[in-house]
Amino acid sequence: MAMEMEAGDPPGVDVDVISDLPDDLLGEIITLLPTKDGARTQILARRWRHIWRSSPLNLDCRGLVKRRIQLHDVVSHILTSHLGPGRRFIYKFKCLSASEYELLQMNATMDEWLRSAALCNLQELDLSYYLWYPLEVPISRLSTTLRVATITKYNFLDTTVQGLRFPQLKQLTLEMVRISECSLHHLIAGCPALERLLINCSFGFHCIRINSLSLRSIGVDVKCLGYNELKLRELVIENAPCLKRLLHLDESGDNLNISVISAPKLETLRYLSNFTKISFGSAVIQGLCVDSLPAVVRTVKILAVDMHVLCLDTVIKLMGFFPCLEKLYIECSFHSFQSGPTNVWRLRKKQNRIRYLDIPLKTIVLEQYRGTKSQVSFLTFFVLHARLLELMTLGIRTTDNSEEFLAEQRRKLQLENRVSTDARFYFTTDRYIRNY
Repeated sequence: MAMEMEAGDPPGVDVDVISDLPDDLLGEIITLLPTKDGARTQILARRWRHIWRSSPLNLDCRGLVKRRIQLHDVVSHILTSHLGPGRRFIYKFKCLSASEYELLQMNATMDEWLRSAALCNLQELDLSYYLWYPLEVPISRLSTTLRVATITKYNFLDTTVQGLRFPQLKQLTLEMVRISECSLHHLIAGCPALERLLINCSFGFHCIRINSLSLRSIGVDVKCLGYNELKLRELVIENAPCLKRLLHLDESGDNLNISVISAPKLETLRYLSNFTKISFGSAVIQGLCVDSLPAVVRTVKILAVDMHVLCLDTVIKLMGFFPCLEKLYIECSFHSFQSGPTNVWRLRKKQNRIRYLDIPLKTIVLEQYRGTKSQVSFLTFFVLHARLLELMTLGIRTTDNSEEFLAEQRRKLQLENRVSTDARFYFTTDRYIRNY
């Protein structure tokens, strides 16, 4: 519904009812827009002219100019003219090679921008240099206000890290950075409120030891882009009383030893079966070998594994080690439906084990379902025996997304005989979801 125009507004332009919202609310809305779009709201009406300049600043340097040489003047003008508090600053320098002069200029420019009064209360910072030159960026002056920080392709100097402390930081992402083991531990210890930590494709350290009273989620990727560089081989969770998610994200095949000493609230675990050794106290799982484990872990409810060979016996043993498991995500490789066990089972052979486990699973997700005999036997076991099952999702190829293929799978999986009558079965591709 249109409102009357204010005097001085462009002719033919009506003022929308949104203009009656308070300035602070309009400012929060504008802050969610891309930087260019936020600035353009100044031309909507006289009512809007001052809103963007006084709203929390969301400054994303991507796409502001067509030529990088123009960026300095545009960003500097925004920072000097904007009156509102700094909320978010994103800068991605994508030059893969640069002269010493260009590097010095970039260092001076970044120093100038981050010392700007417009960013003195910055909450979110995303810096990507795409080179490993040891730049001296004045991040420390933002340390008291930062809540989210993402640093990409940056060379952390030990002398710089030793003085850093971020009392408000809740989310830290280090991607393709070089940092020593001592400096990494010092950086994590300097974030007493940290809740989410992601370390991706970084190097310069062999071991990460976690002692944090606040961390809730940890993700690590072992891949290392630096040749002849020290890379992550060991992750030790020494004391993390609030940790709920532990994710091994690497799919390159590099080995990683994970040791969980104290994480009493751990609920979600992702690890790679063939390349990971994970221990919970005295219990050790090498790959997916879980024979003769002396203990069980009752806190884990969500498990994601990369199974190169789909094996029912292995999953049954995992359910014995994680007796409260509710959701199982299986990421399959090409070999999982080309070879491996048939997964043929006999009720008489497994009935005691089935009764003991009582199959707690409520959700099963299997990627790359092709309807092979091994996969059908594996899934049918749960269709006919998982009394608590609520959802089974199977990823299929787009070429298999036909009524004929799905009808055949429904028959093979014996969905009409499912023991959990309320269970739902979805066949998914990137574009479609079929419900059975």
